[in-house]
Amino acid sequence: MALRLSTGLVNEMVGTSGKNFRELLNNGWLDIYTGSQPLTADKVETGTKLCRVSSTCGTGVEDGCKFGTSSNGILPIGTPQWGGTVIASGVAGWFRYYGSSGTGGETGTSGTAIRFDGSIGVSGGDLNLSHTSLTESSVLTITSVTITQPQE
Repeated sequence: MALRLSTGLVNEMVGTSGKNFRELLNNGWLDIYTGSQPLTADKVETGTKLCRVSSTCGTGVEDGCKFGTSSNGILPIGTPQWGGTVIASGVAGWFRYYGSSGTGGETGTSGTAIRFDGSIGVSGGDLNLSHTSLTESSVLTITSVTITQPQE
């Protein structure tokens, strides 16, 4: 699988903002949905939202996910670990990670929002979980995430 970057994220990374991938996405959040991910990260979210993941199991931007220090083209998860309370029971199929802009225009169809999508699985997904069946009111903890920039 491959992450799907939004047009807004790509434009910011190659544009004049002067910010890199980590800077654009640090302190963001990750929403987990049922079903299949949209064809592009510019499209509206599909499926049922099961969980919002942040750095302290909160529900907003104020406690966003932190990335660590990159090395050899790999960007790991930072501290504290990422977590969230499951808001609806279902099978996790895909995720969308939203950048830290917090402007309110992150969701829905957008060609400017800073975000990326990926698949979820037990193995072989862009985000691997110990299980994909999530139960309402349980806490989902993500202790390891690495984003790798290919050299070719």
